Amino acid sequence: MNRNLWLLAICQGLFLTNNVTFIAINGLVGLNLAPLGWMATLPVMGYVVGGALSTAVVARTQARFGRKISFQMGLMVAVASALLCCYAAYSRNFWLLVTATVVAGYYSANAQLYRFAAAELALPAFREKAISLVMAGGLLGAVAGPNLAARTQSLTEVPFAGAYLALAGVALLSMALLAFIEFPPPPEAHTARGGRPLGEIMRQPVFIVAAAAGALGFGVMNLLMAATPIAMQVCGLPFSSVALVLEWHVIGMFAPGFFTGHLIRRFGTLPIMAVGLALNVLCVLIALSGVELKEFLIALFVLGLGWNFLFTGATTLALTAYRPEEKDKAQGALNFCIFAVLAVSSLASGVLVTTQGWALLNLGSLLPLGLTAAALAWLALGQRKGQNA
Repeated sequence: MNRNLWLLAICQGLFLTNNVTFIAINGLVGLNLAPLGWMATLPVMGYVVGGALSTAVVARTQARFGRKISFQMGLMVAVASALLCCYAAYSRNFWLLVTATVVAGYYSANAQLYRFAAAELALPAFREKAISLVMAGGLLGAVAGPNLAARTQSLTEVPFAGAYLALAGVALLSMALLAFIEFPPPPEAHTARGGRPLGEIMRQPVFIVAAAAGALGFGVMNLLMAATPIAMQVCGLPFSSVALVLEWHVIGMFAPGFFTGHLIRRFGTLPIMAVGLALNVLCVLIALSGVELKEFLIALFVLGLGWNFLFTGATTLALTAYRPEEKDKAQGALNFCIFAVLAVSSLASGVLVTTQGWALLNLGSLLPLGLTAAALAWLALGQRKGQNA
């Protein structure tokens, strides 16, 4: 563990500050500005759609310019998009808000690669712990994001416009910290173009399961998290309670990062992913048990724990699916799968919670969780047959 990793962990925390604040306020700002109620989470969806559309561009910039320049480009976009969101809130322009969040997706597509960059900043024997540590940096976002949203809610005459201005400052701080991180040099042009075709990489069972588990696990987490502020408002709970629930949810997402890597090395990747899946199911059961503050708080905290185990495991599993010269296209494909599922879940969360209710939303999340369980079982069975052959 070195200075570069700790600085990258802080940048991850600032990235999560942006994400959590976006989740906390975009649905509510969207609900206030949207022509129809079911459109409330379109600004949340715009963020992940922008990320999906940016994955191929980010893969090319990472391959051509290296990690640092590409990450800095993403942060410049973060500053511009936050200012555009602020203007959209002031002008009460819903579609401009959606456009701004689509643009912000470019930053998200870049920052989603922090976890892969962490593996390159540590010795091979410590890759799992490096990934886990950098993801633990999200604890900063757990505390800063909800509190930033709550404290800046009334900073200006337009609700939450101050939060967008604060996010521009957060991105500038991250740019300053990133300047001190020393990344490995980008591969030579002929090496970066080498390796197997992307289709061959993606047909591997280990890649399929890593992509499916990462995308579906992230999708379920986003489905429930994006709907939570609206569901809590419908239940008559104040925004201070929403901020508290999101704070503990993100603590659950990233606090295990200090030991998840150790658990993976000790017990294996698939068993830890299975535990994460079980925690997701437990979250649904708790959410269905009531709609008071304590049910929201415990369910979202457990959801965060489940996401950490499942997503850290999927990231670690993905590292075994490609060679160093294949990393840019493989990581781009993995992130595209995640953003595509996130786009669907972001739209579905707003539609389902406003038309069908919180209970049916939770019941519906059991379907992707079942598909994830089937994928893990398929890979485990295949690996066992390979060992016995």
